[in-house]
Amino acid sequence: MAEEPVAVVGIGQTRHRAARRDVSLAGLVREAALRALADAELTWADIDAVVIGKAPDFFEGVMMPELYLADALGAVGKPMLRVHTAGSVGGSTALVAADLIAARVHTTVLTLAFEKQSESNAMWGLSLPVPFQQPLLAGAGGFFAPHIRAYMRRTGAPDTIGALVAYKDRRNALRNPYAHLHEHGITLAKVQESPMLWDPIRYSETCPSSDGACAMILADRAGAARAPRPAAWVHGGAMRSEPTLFAGKDFVSPRAGKDCAAAVYRQARITDPRREIDVVEMYVPFSWYEPMWLENLGFAAEGEGWKLTESGVTELDGDLPVNPSGGVLSANPIGASGMIRFAEAALQVRGQAGEHQIDGARRALGHAYGGGSQFFAMWLVGSEPPTT
Repeated sequence: MAEEPVAVVGIGQTRHRAARRDVSLAGLVREAALRALADAELTWADIDAVVIGKAPDFFEGVMMPELYLADALGAVGKPMLRVHTAGSVGGSTALVAADLIAARVHTTVLTLAFEKQSESNAMWGLSLPVPFQQPLLAGAGGFFAPHIRAYMRRTGAPDTIGALVAYKDRRNALRNPYAHLHEHGITLAKVQESPMLWDPIRYSETCPSSDGACAMILADRAGAARAPRPAAWVHGGAMRSEPTLFAGKDFVSPRAGKDCAAAVYRQARITDPRREIDVVEMYVPFSWYEPMWLENLGFAAEGEGWKLTESGVTELDGDLPVNPSGGVLSANPIGASGMIRFAEAALQVRGQAGEHQIDGARRALGHAYGGGSQFFAMWLVGSEPPTT
């Protein structure tokens, strides 16, 4: 029996901010869930199951929060699953929910991811003490900066590329009311003059720490037919992982990322992603990862990704817009960041992305990664149901 087609019929997210002190964890996730239900014009009673995800529990210090969040999400007496794959968890969570629909286990699933970074300190939480890690870095930026320098040496990319990405994404964020950072006076010069944090990553080239949540309602074909607004249809989805360290690991372009993208393209019958995909919501926590992932995901040949960025291809009016929402560089509730990429891709093909809508977007890629460039999750959504 063929898989059941999976549709995104409702999307909701919070306004992402440095600190949402007006709500608890329960209030934060319920806010996103209620918005998704309203978008789908459904009630809690219509939901068969809930799939929830977030980054490591020690970030907020609340262990297994899904147990106490069940009541806030209408999940009492219903199946509830928790997913965790580090920073890619938002994407992985959406894929687990999609599989429940595809396998006909459920017909309508609420999937949600969140983070409340104001109640944690992720940078130091990610800085492991001796003897578990050498005392050479602080936070994720310290881990990824050497990989960015390796990319620059490997490709000959000029040191201006990171600033171009950050300048683009922060301008895009001004069109997105949910983005955390709205820097109305942003200029390329301000990005280039911002303090160096982890060479070559400057302050304005790194993601913020955000509180926020994102939710989606996934449904089968019958549910999509009843939906009040156009659905986004899942044409392909995959997760791949690899160890943090192993002999021969390519930190610049990880094998797991390539394999994950290839699996998604195979399912969606994509043979030329550069030409067949209209928009990409890519997980870019540090600006240099845009050109790096352009190559890893098959949009550019090895060594050519930075040239797409430099030539304006990834701008809102370019041939391949990347992160029209402002991306992770403009809002980063870690556990939700991957799901926001998936949801923003779905908004594009539904024609509901507001001021950052890409005209004529019919196929969009949502991308997430996490850990030491080791966990990858992606989906490709379209405006029409997948062909059998």
